[in-house]
This record gives sequence, structure tokens and C-alpha cells, in this order.
Amino acid sequence: MTQSAYRASLLTFAGDPGLAPQAAVHHEDGVVIVEDGRVSAAGAWSALAAQLRADATVHDRRGKLIVPGFIDTHIHFPQTDMIASPAPGLLPWLETYTFPTERRFEDRAHAEDVARFFVDELLACGTTTALVYCTVHPQSADALFAASHARNVRMVAGKVLMDRHCPEFLRDTAQSAYDDSAALIGRWHNRGRQLYALTPRFAPTSTEAQLEACGALARKHPDVFIQSHVAENADEVKWVADLFPGHRSYLDVYDHYGLLRRRAVYGHCIWLDDHDRRRMAQTGALAAHCPTSNLFLGSGLFDFDKATASGMPVSLATDVGGGTSFSMLQTMNEAHKVARMGGHHLSATRMFWLATAGAAAALDLADRIGTLAPASEADFVVLDPAATPLLARRTAHVESLEDLLFAFALLGDDRAVYETYAAGERVHGRDDRDSLDSRVPRG
Repeated sequence: MTQSAYRASLLTFAGDPGLAPQAAVHHEDGVVIVEDGRVSAAGAWSALAAQLRADATVHDRRGKLIVPGFIDTHIHFPQTDMIASPAPGLLPWLETYTFPTERRFEDRAHAEDVARFFVDELLACGTTTALVYCTVHPQSADALFAASHARNVRMVAGKVLMDRHCPEFLRDTAQSAYDDSAALIGRWHNRGRQLYALTPRFAPTSTEAQLEACGALARKHPDVFIQSHVAENADEVKWVADLFPGHRSYLDVYDHYGLLRRRAVYGHCIWLDDHDRRRMAQTGALAAHCPTSNLFLGSGLFDFDKATASGMPVSLATDVGGGTSFSMLQTMNEAHKVARMGGHHLSATRMFWLATAGAAAALDLADRIGTLAPASEADFVVLDPAATPLLARRTAHVESLEDLLFAFALLGDDRAVYETYAAGERVHGRDDRDSLDSRVPRG
């Protein structure tokens, strides 16, 4: 059994720091010990150095900060090539850019090329798990899972379901959606580190029959994930009311078909009412807050105060390509500003929790990811406080953990990610200066 250790400043969480500030656990001089892809111990160097075997490889990352790998709870891999495409709003943006771009994924070679780039870009930004939308084509999901499996990255993804209100070239049926999804579940769910998500794009692009088929699959496979969009845009909410008369709200449509539960993740959740938020809390469904996308498309401002008061689970997400960055640090930057516009102060410590341990807990994956706890999968990121001249100058004067994390969140991006590890393997390095991997004295 191989043993490796990474000595640096460490950040982990014992709970939500928004409820208990002491839930953020910080070791100024810490170490993560990894054995065969899992964390065997993490904590203060002084307490754990004696556990290192004589043949252990110790990587000196002092001066840097190790955090659990980031978790992006809502992102579209086919939209990688159309990020930063202008449009006056969500629906015209879909028609002008999204649907034509997704058509190209009927070509398996194209899907495989984008999938490889997509996974590499996530890892370069420190994201080690993401909930990913593919296209309506089953081969797009196969391509994404194959790329992730090859890197041994834990990924959750699914083929999009759309049988109306979309171009014919992207349309499936209720039956083909069921059959394709069932086959993909059999092929990929729990294969290595891959997990499947049933993925109706959003209620307007699925008929009642397709949503019923999706609900049937959800009942048959209670451990698979569910992902979709809800209440992103005011016009979209009105459209859903016209398409689904008799339902009290947009969210109620999904509830009617059995699609609200633990491991169900809904992007945006801007235009929910208090009843909807309480229902999210009751069912354990997770709201994926996508601030860069919401600002880019002018969709609205997520209400952190109401979300917190309801007990609704919340996470952070990039929503590329409506979102404008793969970086969860940049996502934190905009999340803080959105919260301030609503009169809510969102601390950096809580944003890091939302992007790691908080997301993992809401996804029922707290024992595997989002943590540096013993026996968890060794997914972690090494952040460099001197990544840019400005960041270095700012972090040279920090006086607290919150100061340091806030500087990373407001000034950081992919350049701040020095290294990314998945299952204990280095899957991204900002540079390859092997001389940094020197043995550290045990004293």
C-alpha cells in the first residue's frame, strides 16, 4: 500500500460555518495522508507526522492551502464551445446558440473531443465533481463518462430529455428517453466513480408523458440523481403556467411526477415562492445557485435570506455556457455580490463550504467527497495565495482565515489552482516543477 503526504495549510469543515463559525477547521501547518486513493488521515502536521512510514513520499506545499475538491452542481458540457455568446434573454439564447451547438453532438468524435477538453478545464479550475448536462444524444453521455472514467474523476451526468418545444433534430420521445436513460444507467451508474442523473432539460421541453417516464425511472432507481431547471426566468415561469394548468407552481410540476427528493438538483430557483422553498426543504431537493449565468442572462437575483429561512439546501454552480467561467472561485465572487444586492452578507468561509462539504452533504455523498475525512476519496485542490501579483500582495496582509478565503474568492481564478488531485492522483498541475516534490524532514 503506497503512502503519500501533502504538507500545507488545510481547510475542512465539520458543519455549516454559517450556523457555527467553528465548523471551519483550519490547520496552519497541516498534512493530508493518502493511501491507495483515499485519505487515511488529515490534520496538524505535529500530530500526524509520526504516522508516516519510512517509505512515504512527502510533498512540501507549505505556503499554500489545501481544500477539498470543488463540486459544481450544474453545468452543460455541450455548451463549452458557445460560452460568452450574446443574446437578449434565456429563450432566444437557447434558440440562437444552444440548440445549434448541441446538434453537433450527434457526431461521436465531436462529443469525445469536447468531453476531453471539458474534463481538463474542470480539473484546471479545481473542480473534481460536477453535475453535468449532456445532449439528447446518448453518445454525448457516453463520451462524457468515458472522458471522466479515464481520469478517474467522480462525475454525475445524464442525457438530456426533450420531446417538445425544441428543434426536431434534438427531439426524442417519452419511450426513447426512457430506453436511452435506462441503458445509460446500466452502462455507467456506479461504474468506477461515475454516477447517473435523469435529466429532463426543463418542464417546457418535456410532455407529460415524458415526465411520467422520467418519474417511473426515478422510482425504479432510487439511488440515481435527478437534475433539471426551475424558476430561472420570469418569462419561463409564465410559459410553464400556460403549459401545465392546474399546478400551483413551476416546482409543483416536478413534484407531481415524483421528481423532488434527495439527490434531485434544480438549477437557479430564483422565482420560487415561500411554499416552493419549504417544499424543497421538506424533500431534500437541492437548489444550484448559478450567479454568473443569472447575471449574464439577466434572469434575476437568488434570495439567500429566504433560502436560508426556509431551510432549503443550496449549492453553487457555474452553469457554463450561460455561466461565464468554469472557475468556482469566480462563481463565489459573483455569488457574494448577488447576495449583497439582496442585503445578505455571504462570507467566503460559507462559500467554500457551499462548494465542498455543503454540496456533498446535500448530494448524499458526504462520506466520499467534499471532505478530507479519513476513508474519503482523496479529491483535493492546492491553492496558491501568490498565484498573481495582486493576489500575492493582498494575501501577504491577511489577518484571518476569512480574509484569506475572501481574497481567493474575489481575486482568484484558475491561476490560483496550483494542483488538483482526484482519488489521490495528480490530475492537473499549473506547472510541472518536479523539484517541489522534495522529501520533508520529519522534525
